[in-house]
Amino acid sequence: MKRFIIVILIGLSIVFVMDFILGKTLRHFYFTQDSGLQHRTTVSIEKTEADILIFGASKANHHYDPRILEDSLNMSAYNTGRDGQFVFYQTALLKAALKRYTPKLIILDFIGTFAYDQHDYDRLSNLLPYYEDHPELRDIILLRSPFEKYKMISQIYPYNSMLTTIAVGNLEFNKHRDFNINYDGYVPLHGVYNKKLDSVRTSLTYEIDDNKINAFEEFLTLTKQHDIPLVVIYSPIYYLYDRDFSIELCSKLCQKNGIPFIDFSRDKEFLKDINLYEDESHLNQVGVEIFTKKVGRIIKQRGLLSNTAADLKSTN
Repeated sequence: MKRFIIVILIGLSIVFVMDFILGKTLRHFYFTQDSGLQHRTTVSIEKTEADILIFGASKANHHYDPRILEDSLNMSAYNTGRDGQFVFYQTALLKAALKRYTPKLIILDFIGTFAYDQHDYDRLSNLLPYYEDHPELRDIILLRSPFEKYKMISQIYPYNSMLTTIAVGNLEFNKHRDFNINYDGYVPLHGVYNKKLDSVRTSLTYEIDDNKINAFEEFLTLTKQHDIPLVVIYSPIYYLYDRDFSIELCSKLCQKNGIPFIDFSRDKEFLKDINLYEDESHLNQVGVEIFTKKVGRIIKQRGLLSNTAADLKSTN
């Protein structure tokens, strides 16, 4: 029996040591990436101090060119958008940024729904590498599972399923692949959509996920607490719809919190020209240039940069 216990302890010790060594190795190479989406997340969480921050999912990442906003507003800008990452991710990134500095303007591109979707919780795995050094993110990361804090004892766990991406992110050729070429986080699309303008049935109602509502309102509240002007935007789409519960709810939450909401989903300028789109939900580079310039003009016309969050609340 004693011999058996000794063997078990030796085995566990080996597992612990191997987990520690491999985990620290993966961590090192994760944070030495200098290209790719994981690198852009690291810049968003730990490095950028741009005057203007753009938040959102794929539409944010592909719809806002920081270079155009910089020329229009005479401020530096960084696009933190990441494909497939919705309100939990966006709020986590904002919390990390605010711990370091105070931006002068925040643009949140709204997309997605407030309905429960397990995939949105699963995608929080993309924040696991930052769990150790960023306690401000932990409450959001722990939404993924009540057992997450125990899983984080493992040094390898945060990098599960990331080995290939980490390896590629450290290779020189990765910087030059089309989908990794970015301009302060913005990744342009160059295709042209080839389908006619059509009508799409959108959700009229659904059961709301309270965690998503709380995360969205936390995002709005944080900007007000730090007196940062915020504008929430639903950027252009190339389809028609009758009603959309998600857009309506977003608008109501923004109104409740005194935050301007601009809906481009029915904007005729972007519905009349298919050549502005790569697909029904994403502008191409030609469309982005027109759209980002329009956003810059609206920000100046509405005087958003000259108002504090408190001022905005009183005028909405």
